[in-house]
Amino acid sequence: MNRLQLEQCIREYGREIYSFCCHLTGNVQEAEELYQDTFLKAVELMKNIDYENNPKSFLISIALRLWKNKKRKYAWRMRIAGTESLIEETVENLEAENCPEEEMIQKEIQRQVRKAVAGLEEKYRIPVYLFYTVQMSVAEISKTLKIPEGTVKTRLYKARKLLKEKLEVVLDET
Repeated sequence: MNRLQLEQCIREYGREIYSFCCHLTGNVQEAEELYQDTFLKAVELMKNIDYENNPKSFLISIALRLWKNKKRKYAWRMRIAGTESLIEETVENLEAENCPEEEMIQKEIQRQVRKAVAGLEEKYRIPVYLFYTVQMSVAEISKTLKIPEGTVKTRLYKARKLLKEKLEVVLDET
């Protein structure tokens, strides 16, 4: 991959990767940092990226790897010397509806869904974000997470089942 192709990837997939970073971190500042680190790493690995063979998946795997490494380092530091916990911000990019009542109901439902997804274990949450937010196929998720396709399907199934249980009350009210 050359510099122009990397710039094209940023234009094409930048929003999706930023959105993934936001969902992954749950914090705008950390998401922006992860997004920047992802493309800095992509510049370093530019020669390894195959522009013809789904560069979005490669970029998402870079973001995921960087986030896991950062999380692991933070956990290690917490074991050595505990510090105050980070205050997380919620990320809301909701589309406006015409009717104020409907808009509030939609925002509340979306907030509940985001909260339910954020409450899932990491092994379920990441495939859900990749499948529904980034709209990656099961095969792409499998390649990105380096797990079998059957495992991805199972995790998506279990995540849907858990979300259905958590959201049953919210969805019945509407």
